[in-house]
Amino acid sequence: MTAAENVCYTLINVPMDSEPPSEISLKNDLEKGDVKSKTEALKKVIIMILNGEKLPGLLMTIIRFVLPLQDHTIKKLLLVFWEIVPKTTPDGRLLHEMILVCDAYRKDLQHPNEFIRGSTLRFLCKLKEAELLEPLMPAIRACLEHRHSYVRRNAVLAIYTIYRNFEHLIPDAPELIHDFLVNEKDASCKRNAFMMLIHADQDRALDYLSTCIDQVQTFGDILQLVIVELIYKAAAQCYIDLIIKESDNNVKLIVLDRLIELKEHPAHERVLQDLVMDILRVLSTPDLEVRKKTLQLALDLVSSRNVEELVIVLKKEVIKTNNVSEHEDTDKYRQLLVRTLHSCSVRFPDMAANVIPVLMEFLSDTNEAAAADVLEFVREAIQRFDNLRMLIVEKMLEVFHAIKSVKIYRGALWILGEYCSTKEDIQSVMTEVRRSLGEIPIVESEIKKEAGELKPEEEITVGPVQKLVTEMGTYATQSALSSSRPTKKEEERPPLRGFLLDGDFFVAASLATTLTKIALRYVALVQEKKKQNSFVAEAMLLMATILHLGKSSLPKKPITDDDVDRISLCLKVLSECSPLMNDIFNKECRQSLSHMLSAKLEEEKLSQKKESEKRNVTVQPDDPISFMQLTAKNEMNCKEDQFQLSLLAAMGNTQRKEAADPLASKLNKVTQLTGFSDPVYAEAYVHVNQYDIVLDVLVVNQTSDTLQNCTLELATLGDLKLVEKPSPLTLAPHDFANIKANVKVASTENGIIFGNIVYDVSGAASDRNCVVLSDIHIDIMDYIQPATCTDAEFRQMWAEFEWENKVTVNTNIIDLNDYLQHILKSTNMKCLTPEKALSGYCGFMAANLYARSIFGEDALANVSIEKPIQQGPEAPVTGHIRIRAKSQGMALSLGDKINLSQKKNSI
Repeated sequence: MTAAENVCYTLINVPMDSEPPSEISLKNDLEKGDVKSKTEALKKVIIMILNGEKLPGLLMTIIRFVLPLQDHTIKKLLLVFWEIVPKTTPDGRLLHEMILVCDAYRKDLQHPNEFIRGSTLRFLCKLKEAELLEPLMPAIRACLEHRHSYVRRNAVLAIYTIYRNFEHLIPDAPELIHDFLVNEKDASCKRNAFMMLIHADQDRALDYLSTCIDQVQTFGDILQLVIVELIYKAAAQCYIDLIIKESDNNVKLIVLDRLIELKEHPAHERVLQDLVMDILRVLSTPDLEVRKKTLQLALDLVSSRNVEELVIVLKKEVIKTNNVSEHEDTDKYRQLLVRTLHSCSVRFPDMAANVIPVLMEFLSDTNEAAAADVLEFVREAIQRFDNLRMLIVEKMLEVFHAIKSVKIYRGALWILGEYCSTKEDIQSVMTEVRRSLGEIPIVESEIKKEAGELKPEEEITVGPVQKLVTEMGTYATQSALSSSRPTKKEEERPPLRGFLLDGDFFVAASLATTLTKIALRYVALVQEKKKQNSFVAEAMLLMATILHLGKSSLPKKPITDDDVDRISLCLKVLSECSPLMNDIFNKECRQSLSHMLSAKLEEEKLSQKKESEKRNVTVQPDDPISFMQLTAKNEMNCKEDQFQLSLLAAMGNTQRKEAADPLASKLNKVTQLTGFSDPVYAEAYVHVNQYDIVLDVLVVNQTSDTLQNCTLELATLGDLKLVEKPSPLTLAPHDFANIKANVKVASTENGIIFGNIVYDVSGAASDRNCVVLSDIHIDIMDYIQPATCTDAEFRQMWAEFEWENKVTVNTNIIDLNDYLQHILKSTNMKCLTPEKALSGYCGFMAANLYARSIFGEDALANVSIEKPIQQGPEAPVTGHIRIRAKSQGMALSLGDKINLSQKKNSI
């Protein structure tokens, strides 16, 4: 066992002024002293061993002269001594003397005194040597049947730790403990046995609980607490099994929300942390929304204990997504996995070295979004973790030639230019660039290629020639060969050359910066003037040939003036090699990245702090402390049962306290459906429960007649569906009844429920009577939740979404920031623009807002507002809000909501 593995359980206070005695005097006291002097000598030996002394000569002395003594203090000290003394030779073999110790402890386990038996069993929980424990197993098993509870409960603990560490020594431990638990009467023994079953064999624990569930209230507190822990754990496990087995995605999402609610409670979070690996089984579901919530939950629960297992599973999932295109969300899922691994590596830097090589394979992926996320991760890792720079640069050079996307190529070039620090790496970068650029000078080689390819083409023109008539009536000839030629030529081109000939010269500007950085660094590293000049000249030649290509007619688009300026500047810098420019290129660039990453990290820490503050239960200094055991029985009725509340929370039936504000009560959601003078009065309480709406309708017979076949007839408008028709009922004179109706919701858009109440009057011969109900408008805000996305994702969705709704600002609010906050509150959207960007005052404000519905629909908004100063300080805010969404209903509904709530009500 190494020094790192040699765990110390016992800490002993040492007087600082005492001098350590010699080994000879200790040996003398242990051999010839009385019980008191032997006790003192043994204490000194223990302290010296804890301070790092080996004292191998005293081991046999203690075995011969101290071990046989029956004094209780000596026996207790010996337990500490055997815990801390080295039991193996330097090569890891058990010391021969330990066989004698083992025999002594076998006798102590059969000792008539229960204290000696129990304390010996406690000591065995700390032993990590299977060879020492093996001969003691029959004696340990026998202790389960001892008359005294102290021995029995420690025997259970000893069996539990031995089973956990060395299962082969007692493979039938769960069965043995289950049988013991059934027959046991002592509360502390039952508690230990039940705790072992929870961790060793949960099914057996549940079996036992099912047999005695009626008697739980009669059990002692300590056993009840362990039973509650099992229920938390079993509830969470049940939820996970339900998510995996249930086919309906809506059910999966609802149950995931229950798990997230469970996690929000600090007491239950620990239970869920042990189930992280089980939660990850949910990733087998193909639905992206379910996977997204699962990954976020796992990331919130991960700790240093299970991060390694989490990373292994995520790496396997990433590899699974490679070359799989049977599902349209595969690319987005890969992106999610990359981000989760990124977050894990930032929180647990030790994991970065395992993750980076796997992820960097995806830089050559055709899906640009996932590759861009990998690149962002790599850039952060290479800046933060100095020890990983060599590994990342080496891996980047390996995959560089296979990168297909120009954006990723540009980012990879920047990383290589910024972090290649050795002469070999710099030369490797130059080799890769030359390989990716192809033959130079580019213009001349391309013209030669064109000229060279014309001859064979002329010889082969015998292929099928098709005559076509144009719109003007003239003939046009088309050769089949000419249309296939460019694709052949493009396939042969190296990547960078292809980008340049397509007219993408921004990558050329990036290349010029990279070449300048590595050339300046090469000059600093290499002392030979000839090699310096040669390398700088090669870099300048590459820039010059790209400039020449940009100005020629070969590319599809000519080079922009900005890119010309950038490349020209780099040429000038290399021709002069001034120290100032060297500093700007090789130091200032990296500092800018460092500042950006620091700011990003600060923002993340701030948001995490806000989250943790939300979850922390604050207790004021003068808050009363209630001890449940001391509460009188008559007081129990008015107190909240914490266990009951937390169990209800685990089952999703949380009894939330109603807010003190009467406006926040249920009455706020009551809708009057008929008038007070109508023969039948009706009102409905609208209860929105995620994917369905429950209407609780109160129907009152205001007449003196009996109403027969009184039926609530409902119909819906929008993406709503009535689940079942409410049953007809009979109402006595002036009687009332409650009718419930369920409505399923399929998407986020404004819905309307309308209908009527029809009835027959008892004894009347007339037709059925009808009372028309007022419409019930379903509020879209019940389905929209604030969410976050990156700037890149926002821009991508803004470009993709086809439905736009432009709302003109019409408000009485006079402050820009107040108006933005009011819109955020009214629409449940989240402002993506950072607070720093919105601070200050200039009379204008632009902000991006984002939200998601519970159905996974995205809603984007851009607020562009201004304060017309020319109209005076009291002038209201003006401007526009543009809303974009994938579905028309979402865009229109959100626009309606903003229009309705633009003005602030005067108090």
